[in-house]
Amino acid sequence: MGTPDFAVASLNALFEAGYNIIGVVTAADKPAGRGQKLQESAVKKYAVEKGLKVLQPLKLKDPEFIEELKSLNADLQVVVAFRMLPEVVWDMPAKGTINLHGSLLPHYRGAAPINHAIINGEKESGVTTFFLKHEIDTGDVIFAEKVAIADDDTAGDLHDKLMATGAALLVKTVKAVEENNYTEQPQPMSAELKHAPKIFKEFCLIDWNQPVKTVYNLIRGLSPYPTAFTLLNGKSIKIFKADYEETEIGQETIAGDFITDGKTFLKFAARDGFILLLDVQYEGKKRMMVDEFLRGMRL
Repeated sequence: MGTPDFAVASLNALFEAGYNIIGVVTAADKPAGRGQKLQESAVKKYAVEKGLKVLQPLKLKDPEFIEELKSLNADLQVVVAFRMLPEVVWDMPAKGTINLHGSLLPHYRGAAPINHAIINGEKESGVTTFFLKHEIDTGDVIFAEKVAIADDDTAGDLHDKLMATGAALLVKTVKAVEENNYTEQPQPMSAELKHAPKIFKEFCLIDWNQPVKTVYNLIRGLSPYPTAFTLLNGKSIKIFKADYEETEIGQETIAGDFITDGKTFLKFAARDGFILLLDVQYEGKKRMMVDEFLRGMRL
């Protein structure tokens, strides 16, 4: 059960390992783009290519879907980057339902663990496998594996690292469940849990009164999607890549002011330094490097 590219790597790893995948559950096709053509999920595209049975329920409690799922008689269900499941679904297989989560649980439970790990300036993250139960992302841990975060990693970079590490860990987990050779560990109790709630547009607007390193981490943590942005000449400008300078900004400069030579650099003042824009997309324009952007703009 999964939808985006992150889930495809796990499905492919299970397929390549020779497991009998009797069904793939993914999101319904959705209209997208200017032509509003129906778009298939990444998982569906892969499943169709491999000749796997695909189920696309609009509602996970739909009686017809429940009956079809039961008829597959699965020993085990595997969930990677999918929706919350009702108990009637996750409690169905004899061996239960396992989930692969993109963080080291119990930290970063929720919808956006990869983004929030970068935004908070973490030096490491990881992946965790566990059996589903009622409360989201709270099941006892089967396996976990750490992944280092480089100082300039974006959410996209970490996504790709965790996708590969997670696929391998999932195969290891399924093998352990198959052989009944694992010991579940309760998630450690922590007084200060770090959370990973869904990200909305207002969260992506940069507050230039923040420390420059905080702003830099926000930009990294929202790149390439949903992308941090600021306003320039009354229009939004998305920032996919940036660098930063920790320095005194001077009394004549206030947070949010920009400085440019009009040719090669554009930087915004934060509380204690400057963010240098490198890779941007101005409202109504294509994505481009900052020197190309400046050639077409008069600031």
